[in-house]
Amino acid sequence: MSTIALTKKISAVSDLIRLTRQYGTILVLCPTLWSLYMASDGLPSPKLLAIFIAGTFLMRSAGCVVNDIADRDFDRYVERTKRRPLADGRLGRREAILVFVVFCLAAFSLVLFLNRITIILAFVGLFLAVIYPFIKRISHFPQVFLGIAFGWGAIMAWSAVKNSIGAEAILIFVANIFWSTAYDTVYAMMDIDDDRKIGVKSTAIFFGRHIYKVIVILQTCFVAFLVLAGLAGGLGFPFYLTLSVVFFILSYMVFRLKQSPTREVAFSVFVANCAIGAMIFIGIVLSVRVG
Repeated sequence: MSTIALTKKISAVSDLIRLTRQYGTILVLCPTLWSLYMASDGLPSPKLLAIFIAGTFLMRSAGCVVNDIADRDFDRYVERTKRRPLADGRLGRREAILVFVVFCLAAFSLVLFLNRITIILAFVGLFLAVIYPFIKRISHFPQVFLGIAFGWGAIMAWSAVKNSIGAEAILIFVANIFWSTAYDTVYAMMDIDDDRKIGVKSTAIFFGRHIYKVIVILQTCFVAFLVLAGLAGGLGFPFYLTLSVVFFILSYMVFRLKQSPTREVAFSVFVANCAIGAMIFIGIVLSVRVG
């Protein structure tokens, strides 16, 4: 393979794993770090911190690959995805499968440094990542399933520290399902016209004219379950103050989207959830250290 051809393949792989667009990695990492820091009383070991940060990047990348493999025949008909490397032919299916296997093996090598229960949970996480792309073919609620897959790191992080699954981790996990369903519904709004044409299902299509009300309900449940997680974990005042600010910001985001329901605004609202996750993380760190 020539240098030019190799460079093009590397560029295509970079696009395949969304290397320059790490919003998904941040959104997966947030509930994982919330759980890790709560379980560790704000002071996780450098080893666990490194494993979960690296593991999140690797598994999110693998998830992007399997998603594009599953959607390669759909992506070419959707404006936002038609230039993905499998859709436009820059990579073949076998090459993508190889990338998926390499990233999964790399992630699994990290998991081997954790306890037995977390290793078992890692296989569940892999299963969730693999089957998620196919949910949109049979259900209008792939966003809910995304929340399950994205929140699984919270369960694993807690088990890695405590060698068990605590109530706090479960509450964070459930909170993330509501959060992910809300922000991924906003994300699905960008593709709603194309999805209807090709027969792909989503909560954005299912909720229809009630979409903004449902998003507010989902966000309210998200904050409520985090409050319960904070109470179960004995978090201090900074956490609840942060959640109050977060709820206000989330409400404003829905108002802004309702006033201007364009693709650009929907994307900006989706990306803003990365900052929301970071704010909650800071609130947890401050709370477990002073609580």
